[in-house]
Amino acid sequence: MALPQRIRIERDIPVEMSDGVRLFADRYYPARNPKAPTILVRSPMGRRPLGDLYGQFFGRQGLQVVVQESRGASDALQLAAERRDGFDTIDWLRAQPWFDGKLALHGMSAMGFCHWALAAEVPELRAMSVHVGSSSIAGALFTGGSVALESLLIWCCNHSFASALAVPTRARRAIRSGIPATDLDIATGGRTVPFYQAVIADSTAANPLHTALDHSDVHTRRGIPPVHLVAGWYDIFLTGQLADYAALRAAGGRPQLTIGPWSHYDPRVMVTANREARQWFREHLRGMDAALRDLPVRVFVTGARQWRDYADWPPPGTLTQCWYLAPAGALHPEPGAAAGTDVFHYDPADPTPAPRGPVIVGDSRPQDSRRIEQRPDVLIYTGPALADAVEVTGSVTVELYADSTYHPSDLVARLCDVHPDGRSVTVCEGIRRSEAPGANRTIIELWPVAHRFESGHRLRLQVCGAAAPRYAAHPNPAAHRIHYGFQTPSTVTLPVLTTSPGTSAAPPFRCDLSD
Repeated sequence: MALPQRIRIERDIPVEMSDGVRLFADRYYPARNPKAPTILVRSPMGRRPLGDLYGQFFGRQGLQVVVQESRGASDALQLAAERRDGFDTIDWLRAQPWFDGKLALHGMSAMGFCHWALAAEVPELRAMSVHVGSSSIAGALFTGGSVALESLLIWCCNHSFASALAVPTRARRAIRSGIPATDLDIATGGRTVPFYQAVIADSTAANPLHTALDHSDVHTRRGIPPVHLVAGWYDIFLTGQLADYAALRAAGGRPQLTIGPWSHYDPRVMVTANREARQWFREHLRGMDAALRDLPVRVFVTGARQWRDYADWPPPGTLTQCWYLAPAGALHPEPGAAAGTDVFHYDPADPTPAPRGPVIVGDSRPQDSRRIEQRPDVLIYTGPALADAVEVTGSVTVELYADSTYHPSDLVARLCDVHPDGRSVTVCEGIRRSEAPGANRTIIELWPVAHRFESGHRLRLQVCGAAAPRYAAHPNPAAHRIHYGFQTPSTVTLPVLTTSPGTSAAPPFRCDLSD
């Protein structure tokens, strides 16, 4: 094994963009090989401390790392300029005497968004690694026709890593205070944030940020290099990362995917991503045999508390299974003829709270949600005790035949694992804003999962009108009627793994066995 290399650091290098703006960069390089292959990290999160972590780690592996602060570091609205600035930066790299013509991209969160902007049509690009980030920031902020308010507010008002601990508490307190959404940025961060105001101004697809903050069109272009993805079950970018994976596979690519029991800023993400990217870059950037794993998809199965390797995502052998809402709060695996309607009332002065779940900063681990189920504005539907374990692996959808007294209005669906001791633990949830009046067939896409419901456990569906503060609560009261029966079969559709549960895999590192 080669010994870690001594590195040198060149800081505050000015890089001029085509419009004359200068963006600064730090360069980390091995002292013995100043013309080593280069990893570019373009960061709307500043150059440090993440830049130092990347630079020190990969520099000691014999690679160069250039960490550049992008415009989005001071104004997230400038993220729309990432593609142009990224290509300007690559033009600058080509002119440097120490650049050897071999390039990789690596980074987390919004850095990944910056890198997807450059993922095609760069001949020097040999490999790419993105963790807890995707090609679409819009997909994480505009959720089911609503806005991921809690994460948006924390992101917009968290101006430095030093403020990361205090801002989430202030944001949640501001949301719960009931002040208008337009004033939440001032209440949380002390100033108006143009990016925040632009997002909440319009949650519909008409908001131009839907396009400006979406680079997923890159998947239709040629020249995308081998891509390595690390995701977390409790991260806000999970659905976007899985969409990136699916698009790469559809285009004939063979990306590597790891999904662990992690939230956005879980330190285990950084450790896992850097270690796996080291091997990925060894193989694809340096042209060396890195002994990559045989199966490209590795996921942590919650409930079973096991790591599994699969040939693809969703795994081969996954079939859909429908569970049907029924009278008396029942959930049946077979359709029934008995029709019925259940009603709940949504009050914006007391919006239904959300249990823990995906948020950009904070504890995102699942929790017992029985206290929420006791509220009168929550409907619950519970299945029988399972005779055999059921492994749900993929994207869960809920189809509700519903009508409301006010439109637009929101419907939230949440799948829970009811343990024999009565705990009702969140597995996944989703939200959908319905615009049209009258009885509607509303399809709610829930969070992707790999979860094992053990024998003796029960499936439970919660239905309500809000998940505060995670999503922006609708400002108008409404009565919601949920219909079920032969003519209006409201259902939960589960992707159930019916074949071998996959190849058991060792955890990325020892302390990972938690969910």
